[in-house]
Amino acid sequence: MAPGAAARARLPETAFKLDAPGGAAVKIGCHVSIAGSIDRAVDNAQERGCTAFQIFTSNPRGWHARPIPEADAAEFRRKVKETGIGAGATVAHMPYLPNLASPDDERFAKSAQALAREVSRCGQLGIPYLVTHLGSHMGSGEEAGMDRLVEGLTGGAEIDNGVTILLENTAGQKNSVGSDFGQWGQLLRRLRPARRFGACLDTCHAFAAGYDMRSAEAAKAALAEFGQKVGTDRLKVLHLNDSKGELGSRLDRHEHIGMGGIGNEGMREAVRAASKAKIPVILETPIDDVRSETDDIEAARGLA
Repeated sequence: MAPGAAARARLPETAFKLDAPGGAAVKIGCHVSIAGSIDRAVDNAQERGCTAFQIFTSNPRGWHARPIPEADAAEFRRKVKETGIGAGATVAHMPYLPNLASPDDERFAKSAQALAREVSRCGQLGIPYLVTHLGSHMGSGEEAGMDRLVEGLTGGAEIDNGVTILLENTAGQKNSVGSDFGQWGQLLRRLRPARRFGACLDTCHAFAAGYDMRSAEAAKAALAEFGQKVGTDRLKVLHLNDSKGELGSRLDRHEHIGMGGIGNEGMREAVRAASKAKIPVILETPIDDVRSETDDIEAARGLA
């Protein structure tokens, strides 16, 4: 059965109830730079009109990270509080190099160490959510990749500082894990303690993996299937990105809000779902001359 088809028959109790009344104004922002000092990220977020934001706590293309001076961490926490953004609307993302599904022992060990380091850094900064990609099993098979992920992610959760590790769905690239909602949910159910893990749903990745979101009804069905197989209560952050690729293309290429394969109707349903769940919405749209980050944020806010 194609992704999304099962959910069209019946909206389960665990699915998003998008027509429910109420709900606070959704917090929306984008990924911002920490150049200069890490507290500058809060300034960068404000300049772009963010009410939520995401950062890398270190160089995303390196294995090593300089310690965060406590004075800088304190200033970051102060700015987040005083600007009114609030710690609950701040998100960190794992660097690109770690691969927690890798069959290579050395690469896996370095990846697990990087995860533990980032969990610690999030705790120091008061950031409650750390998003991680699920990586590639590199030909070892999905089950082997899942086993590696459980081992590595569980190790990261041993640092008991309250940071929630969020598993992000993939676009379905070759050897990837977690593009199918059923497999994603299965992985989350294997992780302990359950309270330390959650989900970050990326709309571009879901669409590229075959979950149709091009209309309001299609998006509701996809979100219903997510609720059934992963769990609405697991969703802590929404990555709102349109898609340069077509439905089922398995192409991880983000597009500006409403300007890609998904379009405004589907994106609107995703934003409404985030608003009802009271979770932050983070944009990872292209940096180009087509539209500014501020304009993308306003476009997303208009959908709410």
